[in-house]
Amino acid sequence: EVQLVESGGGLVQAGGSLRLSCAVSGFTFDDYAIGWFRQAPGKNREGVSCISGSTYYADSVKGRFTISSDNAKKTVYLQMNSLKPEDTAVYYCVADTAAWGCNEYEYDFWGPGIQVTVSS
Repeated sequence: EVQLVESGGGLVQAGGSLRLSCAVSGFTFDDYAIGWFRQAPGKNREGVSCISGSTYYADSVKGRFTISSDNAKKTVYLQMNSLKPEDTAVYYCVADTAAWGCNEYEYDFWGPGIQVTVSS
């Protein structure tokens, strides 16, 4: 059974940093695309960053966020620097065997989500 559990969220001031972690189980990293989505209040979910053949970043986070993975620890990370109030959202870790991009419909496996709040 594929399971994804996020951690590392919280409240941070604008300009600060957070690192989200996603502990994964039930699959082999090499066989899956992995990534991070987010959903802000009143907005649709958007792909933040995904590793699916190539590495994708949303324009709004390029140069500030970095996705990485540690196969030995079975963990995916999202390092978020220079955070802005508009980064406030629930962040979701995602995985799928058949994803080639960073679109919501491509990912069947989702973590429960974790809140990130950036104060101004």
